[in-house]
Amino acid sequence: MSEKMRAIKKTKPERGITVSESEIPKIKDNEVLIKVKKRAICGTDLHIYQWNKWSENRLKLPVIIGHEFYGEIVEKGKEVKEYKTGELVTAEMHVVCNHCYLCRTGKAHLCENVKILGVDANGAFADFVAVPSINLWRVKKDIPEELFAIYDPFGNAVHTVFEGDIPTKTVLITGAGPIGAMAAGIAKAAGASLVIVSEPNEYRRDLAKKLGADILVNPLKENLVEKIMELTDGEGVDNVLEMSGATPALIDGLKAIRKGGILVLLGIFNKDVSLDINELIIFKGITIKGVNGRKMYDTWYRMDGLLRSGKLDLSPIITHRMPMEDIEKGLLLMEEGKAGKVILS
Repeated sequence: MSEKMRAIKKTKPERGITVSESEIPKIKDNEVLIKVKKRAICGTDLHIYQWNKWSENRLKLPVIIGHEFYGEIVEKGKEVKEYKTGELVTAEMHVVCNHCYLCRTGKAHLCENVKILGVDANGAFADFVAVPSINLWRVKKDIPEELFAIYDPFGNAVHTVFEGDIPTKTVLITGAGPIGAMAAGIAKAAGASLVIVSEPNEYRRDLAKKLGADILVNPLKENLVEKIMELTDGEGVDNVLEMSGATPALIDGLKAIRKGGILVLLGIFNKDVSLDINELIIFKGITIKGVNGRKMYDTWYRMDGLLRSGKLDLSPIITHRMPMEDIEKGLLLMEEGKAGKVILS
């Protein structure tokens, strides 16, 4: 095997990325080396490409980016007993310490010392990636193989949906990026009676419809709160899943939720939010939950189960496929809001 591989790196503190050669990772005793088959671009990768404030504060350069992928195990460390070379796997790319309070009390997805491969250490936008074996998840033969390249964002969507009270209930999803669009399908598969999606981008509204949304609303052209009240006999929705990170969407969601409802927050806000806490939260008696990552590994079992149930078809979310070297084309499509998930092969 050659000692060099192709890799997509962030090398400079400015907009852009570099496609270049890099050393093939040397694995530790508890790691496996994976030959990557397919990768998917995440919104995080777009933020890194743009070099926004979050990237400036988080990344230490240079770093190989990318954390959505699947591939084949080609080498394993001497401590790895549960996997064999030749197996196809994806991975939870949040590497946790297993020693902090949260890890030791069943909340490892909130680990105080987490390191994300593709952000804090070299990731999967390369020919090979090294991953601790405890983070691996086997590719299942009865699930379309390509979907394992997007298990990371699929997991975000599943975690968010299942933090609500979904079966037989009404759901409003604010923001239909790829995760919001997937959440629409997951909510329907989980038994929601009505799934409403609010999204100003027509391309994304169409994706949400293909994934299973019942009602689509353009909040720039319709009064979302009035529409919700019309659809729910003036009561409001049982659940709001906030996926946009936009303050107006959050406030509309709070106005549209019924008393005693549940608000689940996944979208990341770029600035402080000002709202009427008394009227929108306290007097309505709502429950608010924040979502970070995926539950390890409860969410992963749910992902397999949802896809095996036959009630969820994720295929429409993969809208573009291209060679790894064309990543910038995929990033620009995402930046323009004209792509779902982009697969790099």
